[in-house]
Amino acid sequence: MTNLQKDGGPASVSNSYNTLVELNQAVTECRECPRLVNHRETVARDKRLMYQDWEYWGRAVPGFGDPDARLVLLGLAPAAHGANRTGRMFTGDRSGDWVYGTLHRFGYASSPESYRRDDGMTLTDAYITAAVRCAPPDNKPLPSERANCSPYLVRELELLRKAKVILALGKFSFDAYLRIRASQGAALPSPRPKFGHCVVHKLEGGMNLLASYHPSQHNTLTGRLTPDMFDNVFATAQRLLAGESH
Repeated sequence: MTNLQKDGGPASVSNSYNTLVELNQAVTECRECPRLVNHRETVARDKRLMYQDWEYWGRAVPGFGDPDARLVLLGLAPAAHGANRTGRMFTGDRSGDWVYGTLHRFGYASSPESYRRDDGMTLTDAYITAAVRCAPPDNKPLPSERANCSPYLVRELELLRKAKVILALGKFSFDAYLRIRASQGAALPSPRPKFGHCVVHKLEGGMNLLASYHPSQHNTLTGRLTPDMFDNVFATAQRLLAGESH
């Protein structure tokens, strides 16, 4: 990581946090992006009618899962009334139903349902994080906001030392991961990897970048992403972890 700050903030995380617990605490306290802070807190105050009894999380959302995970799911950002409400990645919305349901079928999650961060959900050999940690307006982070969050993800991936497969959910996450690799000086395959559903890219150091369409309602309700297609992504991840060719 370059341009480390001496006065704190995201760019200083590489030198500051030695465990995922410490890093995740720092994430929850981050207020680096004024637009995102305003949006997440406005949503938490002006709740949806169906969630009027909820005390919204309304902060940046930390990663979640097994510190020894070999499979890392990389999403875009928390949903305004999903993880921004519950405080846990992919928890409390339709995308989360797909993610945890599939993780459970493949033996990574203790339950197929994920509604609240205190529901006892545990992950085995899997970890979930995102390229941007705050719910963005219209689900579209700005390039500067992605850049501000990047050091958190860099450090998180450094601490997830057993990771072997990065499952990028959507092109935004796919591109964000490649930017991180490039910024660290890692060689990328030539031609540069392109996003495609269930496409695998073998990267330097034994890492596998596996791409999937994001399980957003836009994709799942239109049939662009089907349950069989999503299952195939996780079956591919398991083959990669078992050392088989794609």
